[in-house]
Amino acid sequence: MDDEKARFKLCDMTFFDKANFFSHDYLKCCIYLINCDSPSNAFTKSLFSKLITVSHLLEDFLDFHGAKNNSRWYFYRELAAAVRHISLAGYAQRHICSRLIFYDIDGKDDFAFQGETALDFMRSSLMKLAPAILEEARLLKIPVPEKGYTAENFPRVTSGEMLDYDFEDEEKADYKKHIVWVANEFVSIAKDFESHEFFEAYDQEGLKDLVPVKVNEVGIRRFEMLVHNLQSSFDTYIIHGGYLYGNRILKSFRSYFSVIYHLLQIMGRLLHFYERHLIKIGYKFIYSKAQHRLAELVDPDTLLDCTINYGLHFVDYFFSSGNEVAQEILSENIERSSINVPIPQDLGFHCRPSLMVAKIVQNYGGQVEMIIGKDRFDASSVLDIQWAGGKIQKENIKQVIFEGDVRALKDIETLASVNYGEDRMGKGIPLPKSLQYLK
Repeated sequence: MDDEKARFKLCDMTFFDKANFFSHDYLKCCIYLINCDSPSNAFTKSLFSKLITVSHLLEDFLDFHGAKNNSRWYFYRELAAAVRHISLAGYAQRHICSRLIFYDIDGKDDFAFQGETALDFMRSSLMKLAPAILEEARLLKIPVPEKGYTAENFPRVTSGEMLDYDFEDEEKADYKKHIVWVANEFVSIAKDFESHEFFEAYDQEGLKDLVPVKVNEVGIRRFEMLVHNLQSSFDTYIIHGGYLYGNRILKSFRSYFSVIYHLLQIMGRLLHFYERHLIKIGYKFIYSKAQHRLAELVDPDTLLDCTINYGLHFVDYFFSSGNEVAQEILSENIERSSINVPIPQDLGFHCRPSLMVAKIVQNYGGQVEMIIGKDRFDASSVLDIQWAGGKIQKENIKQVIFEGDVRALKDIETLASVNYGEDRMGKGIPLPKSLQYLK
């Protein structure tokens, strides 16, 4: 009976009562931030986690009751959104910092230095937001708790001890098939990401030209999902727990897509906050005023610098380095064979058939060579195949050998069966369904 009365009492709470309820722990976090002596030590993963939870609950509550369209409550809601997204980015960056010792990746020292700079921006932004949130709460007549949390409420998640590694390393069923698939998918995603290739640091004008026209939350979150799926497949089908204790190359490989995933998380959260809350979102005065006030607390220029010159730079760098590891894994694990196929009738290996063969090899990521006598040519290179084509024509050769990745060889054999996708006059013809990716 008492429980039933309590439920009715909760249902009877007014909007203001619930605003107080959902603000209580949120404001206690803000008081803690204002009073903490050492921000660099205060921002543990448990603090970031608490900030994410309390700000998310408050933001959802305010959104449900229309705060996005209410001039009195709009800025309080925007502050909660700021805390949530910056804390989400901070949690991911804190995770990278704490796990970096276990990552077997290139360029670790420079990455660690720039990562600490990015984390410092997130910490300082939250420190600036805290007093503004308390001030806004007082303006809304929300009771501010007398005391905040203490450092004991937010311990670090790590200690100086490690549990014994007492699992035996053993390969799962279809191990090689899965590792080849994951490595090949990584190569494919890395190639897709080349449209965001990073060459040198952007100045402020360059950053604003880049975001959101060329780099934006939607695009980055797509890559985040792809890499996360890859990590899940690795842990599910290859090695439970992430990596074999003694297998350096697999440990290194997982390190690359793990760190890329967390960097994409950071970029996605910061881009969301920039695109949704820091650039012009509407004509109404209250929107512009809130945007201006937020920009004073969370510097848009520093946020973009952190997102692109740190986040995008290292995602691109680690995709490139990780791609080399993926190629090494593919060479060690792919099944190799050879086939003997006719050359394209009448016109030989001119542009179209050479491009088709190269695309097949590039699609699978494994090594394939075209063999003519004692000479070997890289079948992933259009120029190499055309160079071989000159030798074929000169020596009147009718058949060639392809040697390498059986997956690519199977598709090359199918392509050869339809005269490499063209008639004897050089016009394109329909390709079999298994080769539709060549279009």
